[in-house]
Amino acid sequence: MLRAALLTTLLFLSACSFFGQEKQDTESLPLVLKPAAYSELPGWDADSQDQALAAFARSCARILKREAADDFGPVGGTYGDWQAPCAALPSEQAGTDAIRSYFQKWFTPWKAGMGGGEETGLFTGYYEPLLRGSAIKTPPYTYPLYARPDDLVMVDLGAFRDELKGQRIAGRVVDAHLKPYEDRAAIDAGSWPHNDKALLWVDDPVDAFFLHIQGSGRVQFPDGSAARVGYDGQNGHVYYAIGRELIKRGALEKDKVSLQTIRAWLAQHPEQANEIMHLNRSYVFFKMLEGDGPLGGEGLALTPERSLAIDRSKLSYGIPLWVAIDSPVPDEPPLRRLMVAQDTGGAIRGAVRGDVFWGHSERAEYLAGHMKAKGQYWLLLPKTITP
Repeated sequence: MLRAALLTTLLFLSACSFFGQEKQDTESLPLVLKPAAYSELPGWDADSQDQALAAFARSCARILKREAADDFGPVGGTYGDWQAPCAALPSEQAGTDAIRSYFQKWFTPWKAGMGGGEETGLFTGYYEPLLRGSAIKTPPYTYPLYARPDDLVMVDLGAFRDELKGQRIAGRVVDAHLKPYEDRAAIDAGSWPHNDKALLWVDDPVDAFFLHIQGSGRVQFPDGSAARVGYDGQNGHVYYAIGRELIKRGALEKDKVSLQTIRAWLAQHPEQANEIMHLNRSYVFFKMLEGDGPLGGEGLALTPERSLAIDRSKLSYGIPLWVAIDSPVPDEPPLRRLMVAQDTGGAIRGAVRGDVFWGHSERAEYLAGHMKAKGQYWLLLPKTITP
């Protein structure tokens, strides 16, 4: 997933102060839903919902393959509740009015809020970066992107206890016990058993670090060809936002933290860069991707500006979401559009929290790197569901 999904966010920005509080103050609050009308959705009649239909159709293809009685996940009812709307999915050529009518016929909007009454949360952005690399280790391509090692065990805790849905751990089995895996510093130093598992080699350790945060990207080879790599596991260590650390040290001002300013600081302080990056002990492993991409946590290709990363402990993959988000950056319009929950990330925590996938252009990098906006969303749930 992007960032696997971790998708990640921009991810490290979410750890900065928001509304005068730290993220930990709100991330544990429960999701609270109340019914709404389509007339309450800002800009509903102005959006081209057909642009979100392709994203939702990918989720529907997955949904239709499941057993009807299976649990859809948080607030989602069963897969059977979703299969009738998915079976009635209109053609992308049906036209904006017909597609808008489809959603209104099959789905009820529910306003999302947090326990305590707050309905506004933090929305960041992420993108698919482009790195320079090689299939073999040769200068300047000396920094590895590792494939998933055979002894990595990833555990979905929600499969064991309902209250742990959306939470995961990872490690290695030693003497019949699951033990913690090596952290970023150990892996970068080669102090682990799998230095021979390099998938590709890139020319910049900072680019590789940010690829771990984004969870997916493209690598361009010296001959001009390119390949796409995607998330294939994580070492189980908790994600740590280095932007937050740089604020704490006084290296960056809180209101000026972005992907671009963090990258610039690391480039200007190479003697401290490794120490700062190693504070994020989380480490991501990759695989080669074929076809459309990048892939989100749902296992499906993401759609630029229509796929949203969410907190999987609060929401389920495949849910359409109407978002009303302030301008991602100055001079850009606010976001009033239909999106689909298709990814997650290590820093995406909270009942009203989202990460917008912007794609892989220079504009996408700029928007993802600077976006830290207030916003709200409404869940579109099948009319057979009363959460």
